[in-house]
Amino acid sequence: MIEKLVNRRSKMLAAVLTFTLASMPALMAEETTKAKKSFLQVWVIDGGPTMLFIGAAILAFIILLAFNFMNLTKAKYCPDDLKMALMDHMVNVRVRSAIELASSHPSYLARIVAYSFPNIDATSPEDLGRDKVEDAMADFANNENRKSMAWINYISLCAQASPMLGLLGTVLGMVGAFATLGETGSADPAQLAGDISVALLTTLWGLINAIPCIAMFFFFKNKLAALNADTIRAVEEMINAATATVNADTIYAKIPEGIAV
Repeated sequence: MIEKLVNRRSKMLAAVLTFTLASMPALMAEETTKAKKSFLQVWVIDGGPTMLFIGAAILAFIILLAFNFMNLTKAKYCPDDLKMALMDHMVNVRVRSAIELASSHPSYLARIVAYSFPNIDATSPEDLGRDKVEDAMADFANNENRKSMAWINYISLCAQASPMLGLLGTVLGMVGAFATLGETGSADPAQLAGDISVALLTTLWGLINAIPCIAMFFFFKNKLAALNADTIRAVEEMINAATATVNADTIYAKIPEGIAV
């Protein structure tokens, strides 16, 4: 009886060993094929043609990112040296000199000064025609901000398009997977792997691009608003300084020197 059990176990071990040895070449060939695939092949190329459009969206985002970082700076909007020079002119009510200085500088502050300060009215010393100046400032800001905001809105476009392209790739991958099932009639993982890879990779890269796009869209939008606010505040301070200088005697006349005891 014991001999029969030993013989049976020996036969089973021999069968398992034979199957393992027979399947080794196939397993080794599969591992070799996987090893030959590069990172680019596995994570990008296997995503299919849709990856070209997602790649274009990623490239567009990188270009817009660099452009907005270079464009939305304090030096291009409200540089301190120009602000101080213009303030000096306005404190001394040298409006023409301020306009001439602003006309020779390319910054946002210089352009808004050159556009709005010609509306300063010397015949209205109490406020120097402040309403007309502020209307001109608002008109200039609306036109200029529209241009700057357009480049920021393109980042929002990338954020919205990337997941949609990923979804398109996912749908194409699932269509391919069901087409394979219809042709073979069986759910063989090896045959479905390519279509599933397309579905997952396009979704992955679409989200990888969309998430930073959303974050940077709000970052640049807030940065533009802050730069505009700083510039408008600087111009208003210049107008206030000029108005205070023109009306210095009137202002000081209302302030009592002291109370006699």
